[in-house]
Amino acid sequence: MKAETYYEEQLQRDISLLRNIQKELPPFLSGFFVNLGNRTSSKTRLGYAYDLKIFFSYLLEEHPKFSDKKMQDISSADLNLIESEDIDLFLEYITLYERQTSTKASVCTNEENGKLRKLSTIRTMYKYYFKTKKIDTNPAVLVDAPKIHDKAIVRLDVNEMCDLLDEVEMGNNLTKRQKKFHERTKKRDLAIVSLLVGTGMRVSECVGINKDDINFSNNGVRVRRKGGNEVILYFGDEVREALEDYLSERSLDKSDTEPAVFLSSQIKRISVRAVQNLVKKYAQVSVKLKNISPHKLRSTYGTNLYRATGDIYLVANTLGHADVNTTKKHYAAIEESARQNATKKIKLRRE
Repeated sequence: MKAETYYEEQLQRDISLLRNIQKELPPFLSGFFVNLGNRTSSKTRLGYAYDLKIFFSYLLEEHPKFSDKKMQDISSADLNLIESEDIDLFLEYITLYERQTSTKASVCTNEENGKLRKLSTIRTMYKYYFKTKKIDTNPAVLVDAPKIHDKAIVRLDVNEMCDLLDEVEMGNNLTKRQKKFHERTKKRDLAIVSLLVGTGMRVSECVGINKDDINFSNNGVRVRRKGGNEVILYFGDEVREALEDYLSERSLDKSDTEPAVFLSSQIKRISVRAVQNLVKKYAQVSVKLKNISPHKLRSTYGTNLYRATGDIYLVANTLGHADVNTTKKHYAAIEESARQNATKKIKLRRE
């Protein structure tokens, strides 16, 4: 089984989901998605499909000019019926709305980032149909983007990181039921958490690792990044020890032929959700004042790397940020602190 298999399976899943959602959308959007396919990932297109389903469902329910239409009746010409104010009303609507499925109704919410993503989707759709001269106007460009309020970047300090790793290894604060399960998974869990906080890799990259992606001769692990690029991430001796300890335990089971590094209790490749849940489980009892997720472990690694090197471009490259400005935004506070400390070392007069 090749390392690509996991990613191929994810791609096939995304494409299958996308095709199913497209069947529920207005047929005229097929050209839009074909165009997107030449320049975006399957996950991006899937996100666009979900957003547009919410948008057109809103129009059918709330817009008077769409009251006598069905989803399959909507044409590209109908986009001319929408004004910028209608898109503003849509963004206000998705702050809190009810979504009905075949089995139940659920309440959905969107904060600034969710609204911004949906506006971006609508703008991309309008841009395509305006450029191809299928519509006469582009009201989406007149809509102001929601103001994004910067949130504090949550990271672990040195003591908190030690507490988390100790809890993963020992499980002292877990419930009796959790401790029974912990005895079977502690080596795996320690290897996962150590790898996440010791390399800054994404949780999706972590679950996709196969045994032959790890090279202990140079402490490197091959991962597939967003966009499909393969890179080698390097880890320290503590991560190496945790990985070797876990893989040595697995080697005792001669029937274990699964190529994935991290397995679930069903002896299958562990899922992203399972890793998110196990990080949350240990963090809730060891770092109680912070809401820690795998992404927070990634931020912790980025912070430690930047403090150690002062090289924002190295951090951006290691974390796989396409734009270094994304990295600068996250580590601006540390950069400011470093500049302040440097200023104190400059003397204008001899002592």
